[in-house]
Amino acid sequence: MADAQLPPGWTLQRIRDVSGDREAVVLDANRTVKWVAGVAGADEAIQPEIVLGFHSLCLVKPVDDDDWYMGSLYDDGSIDCWSAYDDLYEGLRGL
Repeated sequence: MADAQLPPGWTLQRIRDVSGDREAVVLDANRTVKWVAGVAGADEAIQPEIVLGFHSLCLVKPVDDDDWYMGSLYDDGSIDCWSAYDDLYEGLRGL
């Protein structure tokens, strides 16, 4: 997973400590991600820079946005995001 990366200033252990999920992982960002919380039928594609996995949930940091998006991680690797946070810490606490 050459594209998998951690957010600057974060370690995987810190992510696990803040989220409370001892099995949190960094996932490859090469996947389909959509924002689905807007107008019905008007899903928006998100280009992920960083993807963190927490079982069936994940947090996504887009390439062109400083927010973090929470969503559902599906078996095919795609993600539907339905909530947004101003920073990673808030997103981790919101899991």
